[in-house]
Amino acid sequence: MENKKEIKVLVEVSARHIHLSKEDLEKLFGAGYELKKLKRLYEPPEFACQETIDIQLGSKKIEKVRIVGPLREQTQVEISLTDAVGSGVVPPIKLSGNLQGSASVILQGPVGKVELMEGLIVAQRHLHCGPKEAQKNGFKNGMVIAVKVLGERGIIFENVKVRIRDDDKICLHLDTDEGNAAGLNKTGEGIIL
Repeated sequence: MENKKEIKVLVEVSARHIHLSKEDLEKLFGAGYELKKLKRLYEPPEFACQETIDIQLGSKKIEKVRIVGPLREQTQVEISLTDAVGSGVVPPIKLSGNLQGSASVILQGPVGKVELMEGLIVAQRHLHCGPKEAQKNGFKNGMVIAVKVLGERGIIFENVKVRIRDDDKICLHLDTDEGNAAGLNKTGEGIIL
């Protein structure tokens, strides 16, 4: 039996956040507004912004949800299933960017509000990977893998979608519910199975 080399990966817990379009940014913050960078995130070119806004999910309001830049073509709100409990809204589990059939949400900024008919999702767990790393490890974009998260509450996550993009570094992204199940605070380590 062939002994395969273990592929270790960084595991990041991605808390609730918002990606805004230019149009929606200006409705929420005013014409010509530019996001202020708080810190660079692990996956380039993403960065956490200083700005936060409130979101309304049905009957539930969640305050101070962090905006993540840079701007996108379409506004997207990512939460956990726990965030939606008691709201009357059941956001679908989808890959980031796949907003067709997603849930509605209202965004409230300092100067205006935006009502989205679609845009609210729970992000499907996924593995970011650059093309060189993908080729080296035999990954194809969209393939489904399993990752064992190490630690005291170690757990195996199945149905992890591989996402290959030019600048990405290899990293597993989980939402806060999944991170809590694995006993992670913000980051951890995993092994691809």
